[in-house]
Amino acid sequence: MTAGPLTGIRVIDLSTVVMGPYAAQILGDLGADVIKIESPVDTVRNGRYRTTPGMTPLSLNVNRNKRSIALNLKDEDDREKALKLIDTADVLITNMRPGALSRLGLNYADVAERNPGLIYAHAQGFRGDSDRAGIAAYDETIQGASGLVDIANRAIGRPVYLPTIIGDKVSSLTIAYSVLAALVHRNSTGEGQRVEIPMADTMIAFNLVEHLAGHAFVPEEGPTGFNLSMAKGHHAVHTKDGLACVVPYNPQNFRDFFAAAGRPDLVDDPRVTGERIDPGDSDDLMGLVDACASALTTEEWAEVCAKHSIPFGPVLELDKAHEDSYVRDGHLLDVVQHPTEGAVRSIGIPVRFSATPATVRRLAPLPGQDTAEVLAEIGV
Repeated sequence: MTAGPLTGIRVIDLSTVVMGPYAAQILGDLGADVIKIESPVDTVRNGRYRTTPGMTPLSLNVNRNKRSIALNLKDEDDREKALKLIDTADVLITNMRPGALSRLGLNYADVAERNPGLIYAHAQGFRGDSDRAGIAAYDETIQGASGLVDIANRAIGRPVYLPTIIGDKVSSLTIAYSVLAALVHRNSTGEGQRVEIPMADTMIAFNLVEHLAGHAFVPEEGPTGFNLSMAKGHHAVHTKDGLACVVPYNPQNFRDFFAAAGRPDLVDDPRVTGERIDPGDSDDLMGLVDACASALTTEEWAEVCAKHSIPFGPVLELDKAHEDSYVRDGHLLDVVQHPTEGAVRSIGIPVRFSATPATVRRLAPLPGQDTAEVLAEIGV
């Protein structure tokens, strides 16, 4: 195992749930020494499928490459220990509310006075200078506040939440790259800084990349919403033996698809004989693609689409992910031996560095497992 590109960087993870812990884990995967300060209660430590108290699937998935230290920050002695630890750090990640941080003496002004080179990454639901500052944020409420629920409602006629905690995880990635940018600045100037990462702002920016659409211009040249991804027929199709993602983009793609499906009548359809697809025809055409897909097996469609450069992809079934050759060969879900949990599946690191490979050096710790070791390092 190698040290990774962030070797020598110490990160204090003073966060809970997923957004902050996942960001800290990413930095740990890249080689940073991540120390997680655990309060007596963390909701991620409670859940289904536990074999050991506190070791839930979610805690296993966001706490690897960390050391865990248990401190009650409401206790004066424990809080002083936390501050001494922060004095040794390059980065602090927290998603505590500003009021709580102030009461504990852990806001940016407090810790920057002691450690001026610190990168202080504060993640919260909404901007601190907004009228929503301090409001508790959950992934579902952020999906609503960022327009994602509206996108779903317009696309499928139901105001559903995306079935993944996308607000938390996209914000985690934003925390990680923001911290890295701040470290570059500090390494050239010696200056630390506070970095605020509001979930709502992050997701609004994320969603508007394509969905701003006609509102990119003033006056507007059209409505918001990216036509293709909001089309009613924009979904995986049923092949003869399963599911597949077949996404014809241009008229030639559609003609080649319909020919392979044995529908010469559709090859000559006026909607696919021009130079471009009319956005108004997208729903009907994708409905025809779904209806025709059962003519061939998934493997046969893979061959047809490769031959004619039609965008195609298999559908990964999560229950069978560990059997998928791409997942297996890329070590994206390996079985490892955890010290307390036994055999567990460990999610792989998705990026590869030619000179400083990222590695899983530590599996997720028990709550407070490394308290004595870490405190000894700061002379406590």
